Amino acid sequence: MIARLSPQEVKNPACELFLARLEQEGFQGEIARDHGLRTVLATDNSIYQRLPQAAVFPRNVQDVQLLARLAALAPFSSVVLTPRGGGTGTNGQSLTSGILVDLSRHLNGILEINVEERWVRVQSGVVKDQLNAALKPHGLFFAPELSTSNRATIGGMINTDASGQGSCTYGKTRDHVLALSTILIGGERLDSAPLEPEHWQAQARREDKVGAIYRCAAQITQQYAELIEHTFPKLNRCLTGYDLAHLQEPGERLNLNSVLCGSEGSLGFIVEATLNVLPVPQYSILVNVRYAGFMDALRDAKALMALKPLSIETVDSKVLALAMNDIVWHGVAEYFPQDPDVPTLGINLVEFSGDDEAALLQRVNEFVLHLQRDASVVRLGHTLAVGAEALKRVYAMRKRAVGLLGNVKGAARPQPFVEDTAVPPEHLAEFIGQFRALLDSHGLEYGMFGHVDAGVLHVRPILDMKDPAQAALVRPISDAVAELTQKYGGLLWGEHGKGLRSQYVPDYFGELYPALQELKAAFDPHNQLNPGKIATPKTLPGARLTRVDEVQLRGELDRTIDERVWSHYDAAVHCNGNGACYNFDPDDAMCPSWKGTRDRVHSPKGRASLVREWLRLQGQQGVDVLACQEALSSSSALLGLPRRAVNTLAQKMGQKDFSHEVYDAMAGCLACKSCAGQCPVKVNVPEFRSRFLQLYHSRYLRPLKDYLIGSLEYTIPFFARMPRLYNGIIGSRMAGAFLRRVAGMIDSPLLSLLNFDEVCRRWNVRVASPALLEGLDQAQRARSVILVQDAFTRYFETPLLADWIELISRLGFEVYIAPFAANGKPLQVQGFLRAFDKAAHFNGRSLRQLNRYQIPLVGLDPAMTLVYRQEYAKSLGQDQAPTVLLPQEWLVQVLAPSTLGADQEAYHFLPHCTEKTNEPGSVALWQTIFARVGLKLQVQASGCCGMSGTYGHETQNAATSGVIYSQSWGPLVARLNGAGRLLADGYSCRSQVKRQDGQSVAHPLQALLRLMRDAAGGDSQA
Repeated sequence: MIARLSPQEVKNPACELFLARLEQEGFQGEIARDHGLRTVLATDNSIYQRLPQAAVFPRNVQDVQLLARLAALAPFSSVVLTPRGGGTGTNGQSLTSGILVDLSRHLNGILEINVEERWVRVQSGVVKDQLNAALKPHGLFFAPELSTSNRATIGGMINTDASGQGSCTYGKTRDHVLALSTILIGGERLDSAPLEPEHWQAQARREDKVGAIYRCAAQITQQYAELIEHTFPKLNRCLTGYDLAHLQEPGERLNLNSVLCGSEGSLGFIVEATLNVLPVPQYSILVNVRYAGFMDALRDAKALMALKPLSIETVDSKVLALAMNDIVWHGVAEYFPQDPDVPTLGINLVEFSGDDEAALLQRVNEFVLHLQRDASVVRLGHTLAVGAEALKRVYAMRKRAVGLLGNVKGAARPQPFVEDTAVPPEHLAEFIGQFRALLDSHGLEYGMFGHVDAGVLHVRPILDMKDPAQAALVRPISDAVAELTQKYGGLLWGEHGKGLRSQYVPDYFGELYPALQELKAAFDPHNQLNPGKIATPKTLPGARLTRVDEVQLRGELDRTIDERVWSHYDAAVHCNGNGACYNFDPDDAMCPSWKGTRDRVHSPKGRASLVREWLRLQGQQGVDVLACQEALSSSSALLGLPRRAVNTLAQKMGQKDFSHEVYDAMAGCLACKSCAGQCPVKVNVPEFRSRFLQLYHSRYLRPLKDYLIGSLEYTIPFFARMPRLYNGIIGSRMAGAFLRRVAGMIDSPLLSLLNFDEVCRRWNVRVASPALLEGLDQAQRARSVILVQDAFTRYFETPLLADWIELISRLGFEVYIAPFAANGKPLQVQGFLRAFDKAAHFNGRSLRQLNRYQIPLVGLDPAMTLVYRQEYAKSLGQDQAPTVLLPQEWLVQVLAPSTLGADQEAYHFLPHCTEKTNEPGSVALWQTIFARVGLKLQVQASGCCGMSGTYGHETQNAATSGVIYSQSWGPLVARLNGAGRLLADGYSCRSQVKRQDGQSVAHPLQALLRLMRDAAGGDSQA
């Protein structure tokens, strides 16, 4: 099962020489040649897959200058360099078979904020939402809005001249660029800004590359003035990629930023940008209008634009239906009420904003009156989302639209290759009608959404790219759409850049195309920067633009994977590269290992890419992955032990196996399942991780820590009989050395010393058994509850379980305890799938027996409890999985309203990341429960704590665990736990706070119990 590599690309020997020279000259960043990282960087959100020869990560601007200086040397004139930012492009803009230059890992600093003059200076790797988070305290924001704003870098936005929602009001990225710093081939630094004639003429007199560029630009403005005026369409989404229309500004000013914005890294490395920023509007209202048909929404938008809203966004029924089944719908359902008799098939999101609240309300009232009076289109109704927080929730749904389109069921998925057309808004409805007719003629389904106020609509035809016949449709559909947009005076590329669709550039530019070639030659005479895109140097007659079907498609590689294997690993292989897992926000749970390492291998997209490549290589070598897994499910764990020992020894001696790279990526996963809940395509890393680990360890020995973790639920009940002895041994210096050096563990939690049997006697808790429960009548069962134990709160945090029992008893319920049995989560996480299935079948059967008595089964720890409705459902079948409630799901059913805690100070709640991303509605239930008893509970935005089970205890992950904690939980604990009113419902979260900060954090149920005790006079026996 060795996954050996096969060459997928033609190697350029000069590249390796270049990299060696780079190291010799003192390059401070990282140089990556490994196949795993190159595989991850071979894709973006497009249909293409292009394996780079290497990737480099400059640590500073000097590194970039060194790269550019060496590239200009004669021996390296064939070396291709391609800048990359967030890597979320839809057209392969940053994909390359040369050397990829990642400017996002290190060059991500906000250098200067000038509040008075309203500008900022940033490095190119700064993420848009990162910038706006820094600007928010000053009441400012960077205006161009994108659906990928939580992972799109400023450098990427500049290189594609990005824009999105609100562009009719705020314009595109270039409208907010004041100055750029670009490193040119040769290492020279070009600092560009709009220049008066005397200044740009002085620059043009320079005897260097900067002077040559200014001379070329000036000549183009003079020689091609009429053609520029005639060629560039008068659209909000003006043609980008060497935007000659704005090269010369009024007063004969020259602005090179107009050609650098949208240049897709083909002219130089943009390392810094000075941007203008705007005041955040004080008041905002979103009018959500519903329609019975998508074309009705389009036609109405055309009329609604006359009322001058800030923006109009349109979503069709397919995207809306996908959103309804996504985590995002929980926060927006109230704004889109559904009529079962007349379904909503289209919506318009119409935004109004301003600083004068009365004037804004007046505008919205007039707009609503228009909706009520106007009968030109049938509308199903409308709702208002008022205020920044409400708008944020609705737009979060709209922003996820791109990713959600990738989550349709089946092998055929929406594909981005003609998805950002732009036409004059007055022609949009007719254009879309013909666009739909074109796709209908090929028998294709599709999804649509977009910015109708700008005439931009995102259309993604649904194709199975593994099917050669369907993949072959990319070229004819692209040709036809390019022709259709020209017919309506529009553009094929209205928003997402040209990339590997650049073959249509000469057709659009016509006689003006040579001007683009001259500009490219002035910047990049040897065609080394992202070649084949936008334009080729006029000085190299043999250079040409890449055609849409010339680069390897991802589907070409995917079709080599056995269809049975493809279906079995669908949690990985359907990743479409939308990059939602690259979320910048430290207070968002997605994805902690990416945030903690800044290594794209350690992200859901990275891990999915590696597993897909691993499956491909296995099939290429004739390995039947499914047969191997079936054999493992019935074979002894000891089978093949000598062979695994030999293979492990060979691995340590340097044996090459791509599986090791995949394993390293999987070992860094926290298995928190935030990806499963938050990824629009539902890429579930823990699911395919466990399958991979099972197969990997059928060939290579497991580390001792895997057995310690996997067996924890079986050994701890035994050790709990002698907790003091166990704690003494675990806390000893010898045991600590053994754990670190042999077992790969930093430490292990200590057992609780509380006598649980005494707790049960105090509150008359009995073990639930069919014989005991049979004797209860209906009224007794209605006042009973069965607690499902988990190893962590039962043995390590017994006082919490005791408090839970006391709280239930005080509420007047009889408490029963389900017999302790291994839940199996540690086994599943570590890939002991055969053992997990046995545990799930045994425990599931036992709990189903108790389910028959119609007494609620309630867990305590969210991560363990959710296993019953997720992993058990997959292992046993949905109908065989036992029903086990989270504490708040049961409490909200039984807790009566009271005023016990009226007017008390608010508590602050940090929910478990698995819970809030996989059962988001359950988090709000705690607020409902607290409100019923007169307490205030504020749910804090928070990321991952960095523990997630045993992750933070493992030696290899300890440092990253600490980094993750410091990014979100650390600051929140420091700020909020002073009064002891910080709450967390995850065992691993509370233990992480204790380990990292030495502080204790209570569970929400303990705050409720404290209130009840106070009301009863403090008697814990009452």
